[in-house]
Amino acid sequence: MTNNKNLPSQSLTRSQDLSSKKWVMSTLALALSSAMMAPAMAEQVNLDTVVIEDNKASADANPYAEPDAPYKANRLSDSKRTRDIADTPQTMTVLTKEALADSGKTELKDILSAQPGITLGTGEGGNSFGDRYIIRGYEARSDVFTDGLREPGLITRETFAVEQIEITKGPSSTFAGRGSTGGAVNSVTKKASLDDDFLTLSGGVGTDDYQRYTLDGNKVLTDEFAVRFNALYSDADIPDRAPAEERRKGALLSAVYQPSDELRVTADYYHFRADDRSDPGVALDNATNQIMKYDYVGQDGLDFQEGKADIFTAGFDVELSEGVRLENKSRIGKTENDYIISAYASFAGGTRPFSGWQENDYVGNQTNLIFDNDLWGKRHTIVAGIEIAKENMDSGTYEVSPDSAGANFFGGVAVAPYNPDHGAWTGSTSRNAATTELELKTVSAYLMDTITLNEDWEVFAGVRYDHFDYDLWTAASNGRFGFTPEMDRSYSDGFWNGHAGVVFSPWENGNVYASWSTSSNINGGEADAGGNCGYGGLCSDDDGNYKSADPEQSTNLEVGTKWNLFDNNLLLTAAVFQTTKDDVIEGGNDSYASGGSLNTGENRVQGIELGLSGNITDKLSGQMGLALMHSKTLKSFDEESEGDPKANFAKRSLNGQLKYQATTKFAFGGAVTYSSGMFGGQPDAAANTDISIPGYIVYDAFASYDINKNMTLRANILNLFDKDYYTALYRGGSIVYKGDARSANVNLTYKF
Repeated sequence: MTNNKNLPSQSLTRSQDLSSKKWVMSTLALALSSAMMAPAMAEQVNLDTVVIEDNKASADANPYAEPDAPYKANRLSDSKRTRDIADTPQTMTVLTKEALADSGKTELKDILSAQPGITLGTGEGGNSFGDRYIIRGYEARSDVFTDGLREPGLITRETFAVEQIEITKGPSSTFAGRGSTGGAVNSVTKKASLDDDFLTLSGGVGTDDYQRYTLDGNKVLTDEFAVRFNALYSDADIPDRAPAEERRKGALLSAVYQPSDELRVTADYYHFRADDRSDPGVALDNATNQIMKYDYVGQDGLDFQEGKADIFTAGFDVELSEGVRLENKSRIGKTENDYIISAYASFAGGTRPFSGWQENDYVGNQTNLIFDNDLWGKRHTIVAGIEIAKENMDSGTYEVSPDSAGANFFGGVAVAPYNPDHGAWTGSTSRNAATTELELKTVSAYLMDTITLNEDWEVFAGVRYDHFDYDLWTAASNGRFGFTPEMDRSYSDGFWNGHAGVVFSPWENGNVYASWSTSSNINGGEADAGGNCGYGGLCSDDDGNYKSADPEQSTNLEVGTKWNLFDNNLLLTAAVFQTTKDDVIEGGNDSYASGGSLNTGENRVQGIELGLSGNITDKLSGQMGLALMHSKTLKSFDEESEGDPKANFAKRSLNGQLKYQATTKFAFGGAVTYSSGMFGGQPDAAANTDISIPGYIVYDAFASYDINKNMTLRANILNLFDKDYYTALYRGGSIVYKGDARSANVNLTYKF
């Protein structure tokens, strides 16, 4: 740790890349490479064989991971994070592509829901069905990033083109901008490489009509230009819930152009389509708190969920002088989420359709000037940046006409008789015009500095200012809660946030640290919620005044320690934290309404988080985390809620994944996920303690066998003991998300 402090910036220039390749080709480098890779491969082979395999393996290796410990990430992809993970004073969980592949999970929602301190939110009614995360008890559905740029919209997110997943815990608005109270999630995509050509094909089959095929190929066209192509096709029933199913197609095309040692230009285009029939799970009886178990209730011809994404990103990185770099990246993208999803209406003994559509257009640009040199006798790593973004969101609903069996109406909601045979639905649907239109423009500026005082002490500090213009239009409606007139509401505001920390490293392999950080949430910051106050949409008071609401403010205090052990192949972390959120905008008793209670709430989460990643022994590697947390409502417009815990909040959660290299060719392992029970309600409000779901423990198993140097066979069994468990519940209890039943698959991978 301390031995890394005097190193220059982590980014490599092209001259370094080329010299490294020449060194690898030299006789001495071959011997050193063989010695380094042998422990990781746990294989005794001759030198020539190692050289061939190492060149092929390194070409598509994760550039952020420890070479000999693929479960351990050394650093984040974000250049604003100027130190290794082990030297950064913040809790971070990083899932490398090797850990992801072994887990057998391919959807971001499933991967994150298994991580400690993260739970899922439901999508009923006021916000779209889609990937929705809650980190340390705080809403994070808008705190999702790809390659360091925000990616708005509730859509399905796949991992076929992902290098690693980076989860930062605690407020970090200096890095992420608005939101990020509980943390943020960044997916790092696979990039084109100038190192070598490679092609990897993978195909898998399994239970529940599972089939999945991926391609990952890199081609070096010239010494200066390379392209990489990733592709996906998958189709599978949701385990034990057919005809609920998931069908996915996607592609990522990336390119790199490096005409000189000082300049690197990159670009990529992401295309994704999901054609699913989503399962909202089962229901919970509000009166008895009993979970009502039944089969999938969606009907052929009616139920669907379609997700679309088309995103183009381009950027450059130029070295202006020694230790001074300028980088810029821009993104333009569009995402769509359309659905009609039937759920069992426990209050009426039938099914009711939820419907919606949402289109998100995003344009963003981020520019960073990075200075890494000595000033006044100390090493300073300064990051100065500007970020601009424009988000547009249009949303509406579908008109659904009941089938010939007719429908009853309960509270203005159409409820059709329950059809357990999933017969063909004979009604009709049509897409309604937009009922919500949002435009959100943001301009941000930030300045950060990390100062190495001496071999033992390092301090850092940063500030960020965000200014936004918010414009929301909602159509007049006459719904189940009465008439709401047409509204057009606009306002502008800005806020400061900061962070500061210190790292003390008197030991060669370990440190202790302390940090302070803040974040801010704007009124109406959850774009998908529109004017639904209780879901994170724009809130107004009883007089219709929304401008007087101050941004919600969060402050995090954290003390921790990090240890790099076993030749830097194992990272151990531990942290104690406290996050306090003040000026909370509360949704009142009706989440669908625009009226709420402005800046009247305050809540707090305290906890301990432990982590481990890397090689435990020469043959045993692992990725494990444990979170023990306590939440409390400190203030509320409803005084009876004070003292209650937060909703959709698990006090205890654990995830552990171990892999044992039994022989040079055969490895096996397993994973365990544990979560304590949770109460229902909205994530940023006091829990509804009358409804809850129980805790659970789920086990997975996997094994892999290297048939030869190019071909690998891997088998996964998810939910090994077929545990019946539930991952989230809607605030009123009418929807309870059901965890996947047992499933198994076998995948064959061939590397050319």
